[in-house]
Parts: sequence; structure tokens; C-alpha cells
Amino acid sequence: MEGIEHRSVEVNGINMHVAEKGQGPVVLFLHGFPELWYSWRHQILALSDRGYRCVAPDLRGFGDTDAPASVDSYNGFHVVGDLVALIQSLQVEQVFLVGHDWGALIGWYLCMFRPQLIKAYVCLSVPFLRRNPTVPTVDSMRALYGDDYYICRFQEEGKVEAEMAQVGAEYVVKNIITTRKTGPPIFPKGEYGTAFNPDMKQDLPSWLTQQDLAYFVSKFKKTGFTGGLNYYRNLNKNWELTAPWSGAKIKVSVKFITGELDMVYTSLGMKDYIESGGFKEDVPGLEEVIIQPGVAHFNNQESPLDITNHIYDFITKF
Repeated sequence: MEGIEHRSVEVNGINMHVAEKGQGPVVLFLHGFPELWYSWRHQILALSDRGYRCVAPDLRGFGDTDAPASVDSYNGFHVVGDLVALIQSLQVEQVFLVGHDWGALIGWYLCMFRPQLIKAYVCLSVPFLRRNPTVPTVDSMRALYGDDYYICRFQEEGKVEAEMAQVGAEYVVKNIITTRKTGPPIFPKGEYGTAFNPDMKQDLPSWLTQQDLAYFVSKFKKTGFTGGLNYYRNLNKNWELTAPWSGAKIKVSVKFITGELDMVYTSLGMKDYIESGGFKEDVPGLEEVIIQPGVAHFNNQESPLDITNHIYDFITKF
């Protein structure tokens, strides 16, 4: 990771850790769960060499960024507030935005609330989630998949953290990041078990080194998983907060990339939503949809060169 600079920025009442490399137009990378700025290591190195200033924060509650104690501190308004302050601190008018998993969802909020800050958005894995005007987000997921759906299981404070603590941070990170199981992650109460990856192997896949895993694990051993889990605990709160934007369209120029084995793409009716035109209806700025054959959820790490090239090809248009 030579040449990547690390600093702490005061944003929105917290200290945010930021990794940065390069000069030129800013590309802002937003990671998911259970991840860190480090998830973008390949893209930071490659795009900084191609004339871009790559900026990748640890989102609040993750890694070396502050983790406020209250669950409510992780609602969409607070997290987007952090990013608006970060963009302002960079002294630029606009950024190229790249988001994956929770970073993708936060990216949609940022595009909805402050579109003038975003030159273009490359979204990985999680498409825009159309707001149901009558049913809160977690309630609709519970109705579809039951109480053992992972997002429903994440709702109770302390419960899943205790189960994760029993198996340890390395097991949790490895189990989730290496999964190739499609469809909704369902797992029974009372155990963490092999929730995401029932076929977890001893050996790591070729795209994730022991050193990579060790970096993630070292940070989660220090912070625990509560910060990241609190994002899920705000899904219904975010549903309430975004009522004024119900039916709003995303006008920012967007490229969407997902793996055909992605657990999001293969559940919640996402495939139909993307292919039937519903996605384009909600996101008129959607210019391209890429489905990567044989690739699973963590596509920025599993197929880094492909993702880098897709990002580069898109942002060079602007």
C-alpha cells in the first residue's frame, strides 16, 4: 500500500480516518460491511496512477473513524452529513462517487440529498431501493423472509455481537467476505454458525491474501462489529427520515455493476427490478448495467481489475 497517505479529518462532530492517494479529479470510495477503506486498495492504487485523487474513508463506526455510542447516530442523515463535510474539506465542488454494499446505499442517499456534489456515480452491488410508502424497510424484509433473515437478526442490540464474539472476528470476516452463496442469507437464532457461507473453506480464495484478511481482522478486533451493525438498525429510521423523498428520482449519471452470484442481486426481487425497467424508472440517470459472470458480492475485491476498468471507462466520459 505504498504511497497511500492516512489522515484524520474532523467532519460533522466526529474524527474520520481517510486514506488518500493521487492528484486530479476526486474519486470518493464508500465501503460496505464488514469492510474498511482497505476494500478499495486495488482501485486506489490503479486510479491514482491514471490521474485521479482517490479518497477512501472508514465510515463512522468502522476502523479508525470514531464510533458514536447511540444507535441513532448511524442513520442516513448523519452518515451523509459526514460525507458532505468530507467533500467540503477536500475543497472541490464535485466528486466522482463509487460505493459498494452499505457504501452503495449511502451513495444513493448522497445522490438524492445533494446531487450537485456528485459528478457521476459508479454503484456496486446494491441498486437504488425504491421506498415503499406504506411499509417500513425491515418490516417488508421480515414479511418476505421471516425473522431469521440476516437483516432481521441484526436488529436486536448486543445479540448478534455476542454470537460473533463467540466465533471471533477472523471467522466472521472470512465467513462473510468469501461467501459465494446466492439468495437471501438466512440463519437460525442462538448461533452465528455458518450464516453467510455454509461452505467456508480453510484456504482463502486467490483474490484475498492472509495479509488482507489480517488487516480487516485487526481493526474489527479493536472496534467490534456494533458500529457496522448499527447501520442495519437504522433501516426503518431511514425509511421514516426519507419520507419527503418518497417517489424521488435519481438524476445523477450512474453505472451499476454487480456479480451474477451476488446475494443482493439474487434476492429481494432485485434481478427482476433491474431487468424489468423499474431501476431505470427510479434512476433516469442510469446509463449502464454490468452483470459480471461468476462473480459474487465483494466484486471490488474479487475482480479488482475489471471493476477498476469499469470505473475508469465511465468517469473518463465526464
